[in-house]
Amino acid sequence: MKVVLVGAGAREHAIAEHLARGASLYSIMDKPHPGILPLSTDSLICDPTDRERVSSWCAENGIELGFVSPDALLEKGVTDILASAGVKVASPLRESARIEWDKNYARNLLLRHKIPGLPGFLLVNDAEEASAFISRMGDVVVKPVGLTGGKGVRIMGEHLNSPEEALAYISELIEKDGHALLEEKLEGEEFTLQAFCDGTRISAMPPVQDHKRAFVGDTGPNTGGMGSYSTGPLLPFMEPGDLEAAKSIMQLTVDAMRSEGNPFRGVLYGQFMLTRGGPKVIEFNARFGDPEAMNALMLLRTPLHEIFQSIPEGNLMGAAFSTDCTVVKYLVPEGYPSAGKKGMKVDVDRQALLKCGGKAYFASVYGEGGAVLTTSSRAVAVASRDASLGHAEEKAECSIRAISGNLWHRPDIGTAALVRKRVEHMGRLR
Repeated sequence: MKVVLVGAGAREHAIAEHLARGASLYSIMDKPHPGILPLSTDSLICDPTDRERVSSWCAENGIELGFVSPDALLEKGVTDILASAGVKVASPLRESARIEWDKNYARNLLLRHKIPGLPGFLLVNDAEEASAFISRMGDVVVKPVGLTGGKGVRIMGEHLNSPEEALAYISELIEKDGHALLEEKLEGEEFTLQAFCDGTRISAMPPVQDHKRAFVGDTGPNTGGMGSYSTGPLLPFMEPGDLEAAKSIMQLTVDAMRSEGNPFRGVLYGQFMLTRGGPKVIEFNARFGDPEAMNALMLLRTPLHEIFQSIPEGNLMGAAFSTDCTVVKYLVPEGYPSAGKKGMKVDVDRQALLKCGGKAYFASVYGEGGAVLTTSSRAVAVASRDASLGHAEEKAECSIRAISGNLWHRPDIGTAALVRKRVEHMGRLR
């Protein structure tokens, strides 16, 4: 089967690795990716929104199945371009990807269908509305309605130190976008649940906990994600009922979208806060998470191309996973996240990496003269798995030492001390 993957990052590198095991992989990307290119039978380097070039190239190569990965390209309708060219697609069309790129739509979908897990929220267009909501709710979360790469959300008491600071940020968003989304601040532990969907059914992946904060101890600004871990069917702070509740919310959301004539087909990502009252929905994404994709795909036993093939057919294949633990840690350039240094060389010692038992996936890098160079964003994701979380974390740290360059990472991700802190926090709340 000829499968085309659109996108070029660490998440896409992991997807490409899986697809290339059982299908003939083709790729479309805006710049050459040093990890995906060697896995591809052929690649098209262009703006993926160029309808004419993408359509003609897919026709010339006889592409049968397509998957668009990054959120920005889903919002721009690249899946629709593939579908209009006669390619079967396993990623959502632009209108169903709206569940990610329009947070107000996602909130109101849950409200209309009385789906559990909905926090209090209000879309505001002026500072007076915002001030009244803050007075009523206390500390709130402030979100842009559109895509922000995981960096636009600010929380009172963490990023915003007073109502005045919150109102200043809200006014900034209103001036830029015309509105801002305010939500009640939730207390608990975050987790991610991803699922394959065919418009009717879902097949869930193991839950993962991501770490957005830049620095050790969950401090500093939000990032696209500094790393993540998983521990088989449940995370250490979860109970079986928590997972079933989250799955139910996702299934009800898929049911709601289908009932409104907007079926979701692809990978649905639910970001949840596990609170005293059960899981609450922080947001939905219309694609694999990054880094959470790497945790799940390391454990996936079912051929990914076969799952993707079953999605447009409306006959979703159940996905099987190992019960191992996984750890992913991102190496980022000096100065990240505020001003990551560009153009710095990254070297991977493949033999040392192999001995450590880890994998490396290139993120926002580019090739020049045979060298891999950094942009200002995340550079390389290191991923490892083992029957125990401790050993998986040790493998990840070992693997990081196989990568050289002016890079840094969060060494505490996946460690016993940080996981214990999360378990104790949830224990106090319960």
